[in-house]
Amino acid sequence: MNSTASQTLLGTEDAAPVMVVNPKGASSFLLIGDHAGNAVPKRLNALGLTDVDLARHIGWDIGIGELGAMLAEKLDAVFVRQTYSRLVIDCNRNETQPDLIADISDATVVPGNAGLRDADRAARLAEIHAPYQAAIAAELARRDAAGMRTILVALHSFTPAMRGALRDQARPWQIGILYDDGDTCFAQALLDVLRAEADLTVGDNEPYRMDLIDYTIPRHAYPARRPYAEIEIRQDLLGSTEGCVAWADRLARLLLVAADASAASRHPASVIGVR
Repeated sequence: MNSTASQTLLGTEDAAPVMVVNPKGASSFLLIGDHAGNAVPKRLNALGLTDVDLARHIGWDIGIGELGAMLAEKLDAVFVRQTYSRLVIDCNRNETQPDLIADISDATVVPGNAGLRDADRAARLAEIHAPYQAAIAAELARRDAAGMRTILVALHSFTPAMRGALRDQARPWQIGILYDDGDTCFAQALLDVLRAEADLTVGDNEPYRMDLIDYTIPRHAYPARRPYAEIEIRQDLLGSTEGCVAWADRLARLLLVAADASAASRHPASVIGVR
């Protein structure tokens, strides 16, 4: 079930670990999807799970691959997305985090992750995790060299309920904005414009807080003080193409409003359009 030390993990029949959608996008927004795919390398034999399990929230962020591609088109933005399931390796964790490769997720045992050797872990890091993080770094370097402003937006989705000690714990928010260190001006502006939408219950660092468990935003946004936001959308709202279209339309509008608001707060004497 696991790869062997003498083998590479990804074969010729496997997809590339990272996809860049709309690579020539001119928008200030750089969209990323840490958990946008749920593929499993053929050599891992589906991690011993069923297709149903891999299609659940434990396998990926439902709807984010479709939503991100739609947003990339509407905003003319670059979307860097992960191909493989978070159960193969979680690209929003650093290599020392215990849930980088989870043995169990929301009470589901992952047989293919039990008893991994160091070589197995190293292969997943080298062939999936590292290329994804390198693709984001390369895109940021390209944009910096071209003098482009970048607002880094991580797209995630969350399950409507998580299992608690006694019962499922319902999550009432349709959308949440996560932030912590670094430049939080854009995240705060996005919270403000979302709260102005009368039909939304908006989570401020909900359904959970961003903290040092997160890896991608802290790595790529904090040191350079790049404006950023991590967006979490409830998965039952993204379970259909129609739902993704509705959220892509809404976010394309609100992201631009928030970008202009955050830019104006930095430069109050002028009106700055961020596109």
